[in-house]
Amino acid sequence: MIEARNLTKRYGDKVAVDQISFTIEPGTVTGFLGPNGAGKSTTMRMIVGLDRPTAGTVTVNGKPYAAHRSPLNEVGALLDAKAVHTGRSARSHLRTMAATHGISTRRVDDVIEMTGLAGVAGKRVGGFSLGMGQRLGIASAMLGDPRTLILDEPVNGLDPEGVVWVRTLVRRLAAEGRTVFLSSHLMSEMAQTADQLLVIGRGRIITAGPVQDVIDGATGSAVRVRSPQAADLAALAQADGAAVTIPETGVVELRGISAEQVGETAARHGIVLHELTPRRASLEEAYMHLTQDAVEYRSETAPAAMEAAR
Repeated sequence: MIEARNLTKRYGDKVAVDQISFTIEPGTVTGFLGPNGAGKSTTMRMIVGLDRPTAGTVTVNGKPYAAHRSPLNEVGALLDAKAVHTGRSARSHLRTMAATHGISTRRVDDVIEMTGLAGVAGKRVGGFSLGMGQRLGIASAMLGDPRTLILDEPVNGLDPEGVVWVRTLVRRLAAEGRTVFLSSHLMSEMAQTADQLLVIGRGRIITAGPVQDVIDGATGSAVRVRSPQAADLAALAQADGAAVTIPETGVVELRGISAEQVGETAARHGIVLHELTPRRASLEEAYMHLTQDAVEYRSETAPAAMEAAR
């Protein structure tokens, strides 16, 4: 379990993390989302004692990270896969880490096998691809068989097989009752992997909760209707308080009204329906909506750019 209370970090006049409080429960995968510069990496660094909080507290399994007698057995972290001596082999790096905690060489061999590094374990880390470096970082995090995993962008640089492997791994670890806290910019992957979400922007928590609750709370559900009498149905739904969007001729999207209500309204007024589809927004759509005012470095969005090019 990870618990933060009024956690704050300032760098001079800049507030990187602003009095955030949260609890990351064991037995779940919690996704940590936010734009670049939102405070994600700073928060993760404070959890593992690499940055000292300006104010507030954060504990892992009931204690500050530095207070654990055997930190690798409590917390495994992947924060910077490049933080490895490039002249060492993967096996040498892991054995050096293991020696600091009295971890057996058998466990080193186990994590090498687990992470698919067996074929390159004797090679210098400096020659590793980005994906292999990520696998070594995950092996390092798993070395102490920890109760809590903190992974910053664990699928960065991995091929599709590696992405599926990470997803399967973290789901299994959570099923074993461990705490898994990970960040990623891949919304489609986070939607498949995480049980809970914590969304941060400009150093403050924007929202938190189960994945679907976060999506529904940000965007609400919608109903897509195709009908030769779409305009009539839109007017009736709007009178009932629904928000109406017309993406194309003969099609309306309605928010604030259920599919059942739409169907009943159509039946009462003799409106023919060719399609009636409840639609939920994607995590990416919800994320963009939630963080639209928290993006520090903004570029022109693709839809706007495409519209301008027409």
